Amino acid sequence: MFEEYFRQYAILIIFSLVATSVPIGMLAISFIAQLINVRPSRPSEVKLTAYEGGMLPFEERPEKFNFKYYYYAILFVVFDVEAVFLIPWAVKYGILTKQFGLVALLGTLIFLTVATIGYVYAWKKKKLDWIYNEK
Repeated sequence: MFEEYFRQYAILIIFSLVATSVPIGMLAISFIAQLINVRPSRPSEVKLTAYEGGMLPFEERPEKFNFKYYYYAILFVVFDVEAVFLIPWAVKYGILTKQFGLVALLGTLIFLTVATIGYVYAWKKKKLDWIYNEK
């Protein structure tokens, strides 16, 4: 019993070590490659400019950024999180029904209700329209 318990934590620890060592290893290899001139660093004015689809920027620093892009990004993340939670639930629903009955269904319905309220709120505020009048 305890062996199975600790084996699950060992898997989690190994996964965490791999998940942290891969990006750190990539950064270390990149730094070492720069030190031995495999990847030379020659910054220039052209390389340091902002790259916007091949066009040079018009200003040194952008003055305004339309905030509606953040709304779409946040709504996409909410939709993505919904999918991450709902797909495994839908796959295991038969087993969950035998174990938990209506509690499993009720928890999912509460989750969907809260997510739907967020979408309805954004829709009523006209934040889902691509072109809208800002007043």
